Amino acid sequence: MKKADVLTLIRSHYENDESAFRHQSIEIAREFEAEGNESLADFVMALLNNSNAFVPQSLGGGSDFLVPFERADHASSGRNLLLPQTISREIEDIIGASSRCAGINKFLFYGEPGTGKTEAVKEIARTTERDLYYVALAQIVDSHLGQTAKNIDLVFREINNAVHPEKIMVLFDELDALALTRINSNDVREMGRATTAMFKGLDDLNDNVLLFATTNLFSSIDKALVRRFDLTVSFDNYTREDLEAVAASLLEEHLPLNPYAAKGLRTFRKILKLFPAIPAPGDLQNMIKVAVAFSSTENPYDYLRRFYRSATGNDPDDIVLLKDQGFTVREIEQLTSVPKSTVSRKTSERK
Repeated sequence: MKKADVLTLIRSHYENDESAFRHQSIEIAREFEAEGNESLADFVMALLNNSNAFVPQSLGGGSDFLVPFERADHASSGRNLLLPQTISREIEDIIGASSRCAGINKFLFYGEPGTGKTEAVKEIARTTERDLYYVALAQIVDSHLGQTAKNIDLVFREINNAVHPEKIMVLFDELDALALTRINSNDVREMGRATTAMFKGLDDLNDNVLLFATTNLFSSIDKALVRRFDLTVSFDNYTREDLEAVAASLLEEHLPLNPYAAKGLRTFRKILKLFPAIPAPGDLQNMIKVAVAFSSTENPYDYLRRFYRSATGNDPDDIVLLKDQGFTVREIEQLTSVPKSTVSRKTSERK
C-alpha cells in the first residue's frame, strides 16, 4: 500500500468526505487483491458493504453500488451555500423545475475541485426532501470483459426499480472516470460498451428520479454523453470578489470554534489581497479551518499569522514590508505580536 493512499484516506475522513473515503478504501482493497492478499481485500470490502449507514426505504433495500448519504450529512446542516449569484440562480431553477415535475431531471455540474459541486447537490436534496445516493464511476469500472457495462446497467436498474422514485436523488461522482478510462483503455470496444450502457441508462431513466453528475474534467467527457443531460452548470464562475466573500464567511463560521481566537476580519481581508490567485472554496475551507484550529492559545491572532504564511509563503516578520503591503500599525501588531509603539518607531525610522 502506498503512503499516498493512507494520507488520502486519513484526509477524506478528517474532511468528512464520505465519497472520497469510500473510493480510496476500494482502491486500497484492489491493491491488496492485486498483491495476492485476497482475504484482506475481501475484509475491507465487507467492512464497507456492511456498514451501519442509514438506508432510506425509498430505494427498497440495500444496494451494491448506490451508497446513501446519511440524512444528517445533507438534511440538517442549515449551512448556507457560498456560491456566486449566477450559480445560486441555476440551483434555484433546478429546485423549482423538480417541484413542478417539468420533465427535466438530469443535471451535470462541472468545475475545478473544491468549487461546491457536491455541496450544491446536497443542498438540492435537503430542499426537495429527497433521499440522496451517490455512485462513484471509478468504483464500477471493472477490468473484466463486459463487467463495467453490466455494472452500469445494474445501477440504473436499481434506480428505476426504486419503491418511491419521486423521493430518490442520485449523484454520479467523477463522471470523467468513465471518459478517461475509455481514452486510456487498451480495449476501446470494452469502454465503448460501457459508454453505450451509460447512454441507455440516461435515456431510460425514470422521469421521477433526479440524477446529478459531477466532473472536474468537462473537456474529457464524450459530447454525446453531455447531450444526455437536460442542463449543465459550470462551477468555475467565481470572481475574486466572490472568493473573498466566501473566505470571510468561512472565517466567521470557524472562529467561534476556537475560544482563544479574537476577531481580526479587517486584517484577514487584507491578507486575502496578497494571494496571487485566491484558492477555491474547498481549499479555503481547509486552509482557514486548520489556521484557526492550530492557532496558539497564547496569541489570539496567531491564526492571522498562519493565514498570512499560506498567502505569501513567508512569516509576517518584516514590519516595513507589512507597512508597504497596507497594514496599519494595529494590524502589524496582530500579525507580529510586536507592540504598537515599536511598530510605529520602526516604520517612522524608514521615513
